[in-house]
Amino acid sequence: MQPVALVRDLYAAKRVAVQPVISFEFFPPKTEEGERNFFDKTLPQLAALKPDYCSVTYGAGGSTRDKTLAIVEAIQQRHGLPAMAHLTCVGSTEAHIREIIEHARERGIRNILALRGDPPAGASEFQRTEGGFEYAWQLVKLLRETDGFSIAVAGFPEGHVACREGKHADWRHLKEKIDRGADFVLTQLFFDNRDYFEFRDHLARLGATVPLVPGIIPIQSGVQVKKLTQLCGAKLPVPLLAKLDELAHDENASAEFGIEYATRQCEGLLRAGAPGIHFYTLNRVRSTTRILHNLGLV
Repeated sequence: MQPVALVRDLYAAKRVAVQPVISFEFFPPKTEEGERNFFDKTLPQLAALKPDYCSVTYGAGGSTRDKTLAIVEAIQQRHGLPAMAHLTCVGSTEAHIREIIEHARERGIRNILALRGDPPAGASEFQRTEGGFEYAWQLVKLLRETDGFSIAVAGFPEGHVACREGKHADWRHLKEKIDRGADFVLTQLFFDNRDYFEFRDHLARLGATVPLVPGIIPIQSGVQVKKLTQLCGAKLPVPLLAKLDELAHDENASAEFGIEYATRQCEGLLRAGAPGIHFYTLNRVRSTTRILHNLGLV
């Protein structure tokens, strides 16, 4: 098997070539039928778009840990694409996390998104496992000490929903993760590019020089995006919300509007120098495909 590319090197190479890095995020399917559909249809169709890499999420509380690693390994072996596994601190001791990291290495996984993680179902707040980590920077530090991995972390253009001190405090915490060894940042979804630009400029003033990659989600419907933003704390601009309410009874028109809106977002971000776009695909093909065609990136 060919050595897997480190994602940090992809960003460095594309920066020199003045080209955007395009990446897709998937989640592990919950059923056998969903898994078959993912591997037989969704993944081949999106892999045909030739993204630079893919990432695979980690269920709340680490509930999909083994599936995440298996899917990352399969993406790399079946499609020759670098893939990145999400890894969280939830429900694990440091010793257990070390075991997971070594298990990932054995599978040929070299790219990891280091997260504190969401609490498991039924819990309202993160609780540190005895003998485990409380902060994502501790996971970043461990990974940096474990040679051979490219490390990503999450960033929040509007501040983390759980950071009561406000977004500037949250951005200082992100700078700590970068200082501990993070190679690049993937942002939470957002719908107003001004939030990303403020975030980027503030991190630059703090001395951060790693790629800050905007995460974009194609809207499927008003119901869907309202639920997502309630969970993650992102805001919906008033004109966007009004348009979604207007299209509330036409799901196809909502999805078409979502494609148009995300296309405009991506155009503005890339024009202003964003290092690439990370698409939250929700394991769907149509919207991401259309957006990339609109951008002339297929």
